[in-house]
Order: sequence, then structure tokens, then C-alpha cells
Amino acid sequence: MSRSPTAFEQRVYAALRRIPRGRVVTYKALALYVECGSCRAVGQALHRNPFAPEVPCHRVIASDLTVGGFQGQRSGQALESKLRLLKAEGVRFAGRRLAEPARVWNFHGDLF
Repeated sequence: MSRSPTAFEQRVYAALRRIPRGRVVTYKALALYVECGSCRAVGQALHRNPFAPEVPCHRVIASDLTVGGFQGQRSGQALESKLRLLKAEGVRFAGRRLAEPARVWNFHGDLF
């Protein structure tokens, strides 16, 4: 039996729905937006996301603009899946670093 998302998880998922296709947000910016002091807590909420891909957790990257993790993993098939999803949206990485920093979203409709 699956559990219902917590109020915190619901805030994280609602925020993620605002990230447009072809844009990314950092774990830190997402944590600040949902008024949480822990990027790890946001990461755990993303790991438990039952609504993917409608809630696009693949659009969240690390603050140093590297790809970060996906599905609780920081390497392997899960990370390759994240990179494929982002590439399909036009988001490119050079190595594991975001190639176009202008794609970072800031929740005010503007890019950083």
C-alpha cells in the first residue's frame, strides 16, 4: 500500500510543477522556495515522488550545476535516465555540469 505525500512533500511537488520544460532548479533554490533549510529533505521528497513525470523531479540539479542525483542514486542507470530526460527537453550537460547556466529557474519567472 502506498502512503499519501506529507504536507512538506506536497509543497515540494507543487513547486516542481512550476518549473518549465527546458529549465532546471537547484536543490538549494527549491528548498528556499518551500521554506526548508535542508536540501537533503528536498532530495528525499523527490526520491519519494509518486507523480513523476508529471512532477518533474528530473529538473532538479546540484548547486554547483552538476547533474546531482536521481531516484536515490548519484550514478549508473538512474542518472543516465535523468540526463536523457533533460536532453529531451533541450537541457545539455558538458560532462556532468550544466552547459547553459541560463537555464536555471528562480521561481519568479526570471532566469538567474
